[in-house]
Amino acid sequence: MATRMIPLLPGTRRSPSGERVPDPRRSAGLRPGTPGATGPAHPRELGAIRLSVPVGLHTGLGCDAVGVPARFGFKILSRLPAKGCVYADSDWWWWLVPAGSDQDVTWPLPACYARGAEIPDRRPRLIHHPDGTSPYTPPIPLYLLVCQLTGIAPSWAGPPVSSAR
Repeated sequence: MATRMIPLLPGTRRSPSGERVPDPRRSAGLRPGTPGATGPAHPRELGAIRLSVPVGLHTGLGCDAVGVPARFGFKILSRLPAKGCVYADSDWWWWLVPAGSDQDVTWPLPACYARGAEIPDRRPRLIHHPDGTSPYTPPIPLYLLVCQLTGIAPSWAGPPVSSAR
């Protein structure tokens, strides 16, 4: 039986499970098809946007975002004990987390970690506004839920352990 290869849209890559995963980081330079750019034009290429935090919410810890395919969105949202700002488009849901929430943690595929909350521009909209003044979803419960739903064991680096003498 022959395998048919389906080309990926620019700005996407495949996870080990074969799913399409957005590339959250795009160059701020010239894009193909714009005046002065070299190379072939890609009319369907996505730019990047930074998720905007609603007025009145405090972002003193900086902002990153964690995205998951939309099929996981409602499951995660309904199981989180605390929820910050959540954005969604037709394919991905994004949770704002404090900057550095990827330190010593490997977010499992197909989750996508976006530093600076800069994500592919698919016109996401705010679908959940937090009750308090913090826009953040606590990253550890979010990480554990993503691991559970993807069937990946949580993994993070811990401090070196030494015996007390």
